[in-house]
Amino acid sequence: MVRVRSNLGKYRIDRRLAEGGFAAVYAARDTVSGVSVALKIPQPGLVSEEMLDAFRKEVRLTAKLDHPNILPIKDAGMIDGVFYVASPLGRETLSDRLGRRLAARTMIDFASQMLEAVAYAHGKRIMHCDIKPENFILFPDNRLRLADFGIAKVALRTMPASGSGTIGYVAPEQAMGKPSLRSDVFSLGLILYRMFSGHLPEWPYHWPPHGFDRVHRSLHPKVVTLLRRSMEVDSAKRFADAITMRRAFERTRSRAIRRPIARMVRKATSVTTWRTIRWHEFSKQFRSTLQVREVCARCGGPMAEVMQGCPWCGTIRRARKEQTRFPRRCPRCKRGIKSDWRFCPWCYGGVVNPDSYCRWSDVGYVTRCRNTSCEGKWLMPFMRYCPWCRRKVTPAWRIDGSRDRCSRCGWGVLRDFWDYCPWCTRKTAGQRRKV
Repeated sequence: MVRVRSNLGKYRIDRRLAEGGFAAVYAARDTVSGVSVALKIPQPGLVSEEMLDAFRKEVRLTAKLDHPNILPIKDAGMIDGVFYVASPLGRETLSDRLGRRLAARTMIDFASQMLEAVAYAHGKRIMHCDIKPENFILFPDNRLRLADFGIAKVALRTMPASGSGTIGYVAPEQAMGKPSLRSDVFSLGLILYRMFSGHLPEWPYHWPPHGFDRVHRSLHPKVVTLLRRSMEVDSAKRFADAITMRRAFERTRSRAIRRPIARMVRKATSVTTWRTIRWHEFSKQFRSTLQVREVCARCGGPMAEVMQGCPWCGTIRRARKEQTRFPRRCPRCKRGIKSDWRFCPWCYGGVVNPDSYCRWSDVGYVTRCRNTSCEGKWLMPFMRYCPWCRRKVTPAWRIDGSRDRCSRCGWGVLRDFWDYCPWCTRKTAGQRRKV
C-alpha cells in the first residue's frame, strides 16, 4: 500500500488527489529533479500480468501523442511491486473549475482546447473511452490537458462490468460494450453542454435538456446545433469523430457567444435604444408565454416560432431552420412538428411519413378542435390549422395578459410593444411614436 509522506523510489508522496475504482492519484515530488508530479497507481487487487502487459502497450502508444492539450507521460514503471505512471501535476481538474463562475471567452477557449485534444487523438485513430471533466487537468494560463489516454481503455478491458464507463458521460452504445470514436464525441457534447448551461443532461437525453434556455440565450444557433448533433442518442447521427466536430466549431467560434442586446450597438441612437428597451421588456414578460426562441433576420427583434411575421418590422418570416422544441420539422416552412401529426398546423403543409397514427399526449395542448369528426382533437396555442383534420382553427387566439386584438385577423396582439401584427403582418393601431 502507498502511504502519504512515504517514498516510492525517487518519489516522495505528498498527498492523495483522487481515488477511483481502477486507480488512485497522488501528488508527489521527484526528489532527484525537484519537480512535482502526479502519480497514478492502479489498485492492488487489479494488478495482474495480463493487465500489466496491456498497460505497457498503451503507455507506449500514449507516449507518441505529442500535443499541448494532451497530458504527457513523464515516467512509468514498477517500484517494489507497485506499477505507476507519472505525469505533470496540474492545478485542478475541469470538474473543480466548473464549480465556479466562468467567463464566456474562457468557456469558448476551454471548448476549443478540449476539441483540439480529442481531435488530435482521433487523427491517430486512438479513442479515449472515458472523457469526463475529471480527466481534463487545468494548468497555468488556462491550459487544459486531457489525461488517461490508453489507461482508460485498459481499465475498460480489465475491470469487471466496466463497459458502462463513467456514469453520466458514457455514450449509450459504449454502455452496451461497443465504444467507437463517436462515443468520445457524445461525451464531449455532454461536457460542453454542462459547461455552457450549468446542467448535465440525463438519460434518456430528450432535447432540449434542462438548462436549454440559458444555452439558447447565450450561444449562436449554429453552436446549439453542434451541441445537439454531438448528443444524439443514435450514434449514426453524430459527428463521425472529434475532427469533424472541431471543424464545425471553429467555423462559428468567432461569433459563438451572443452579446446581450443592450451591448450589440455601443454607439446607439435614441431610436435604437428605445427599441432595445422594448425588446428586453417584451422578452422578460412574454418569453415563456409565446415560446420566444428566434430573432428576426432583418431587425434582430425577438420572435416566436409560431409567428408568421416580425412584430417589430413587419418582415414576413422566411423558412429558417432555427431551434425548435419539437422532434421533427415541416419540410415546407421548417417549423417544428410532432411525429404523430398528419399536417403542419402552421403552414397547412402535409407531413411526410408520420411515425405513428397513435395520439401522444403533450402538456402544450390547451383546447380541442371544433370539428366533431376530428380524430386528434387537441390543439396548441396559435395553431392556424388542425394537425389532424387540417381544418382552419376558430375562434382567434388570444395572448394571456393582453386584451388587445388585431383589427384585421382578430388574433391577440401586444400594442404596448408591437408595431405589426405577427399573425397577419398588418400595422397595429396605436403604434408607438419614435423618440
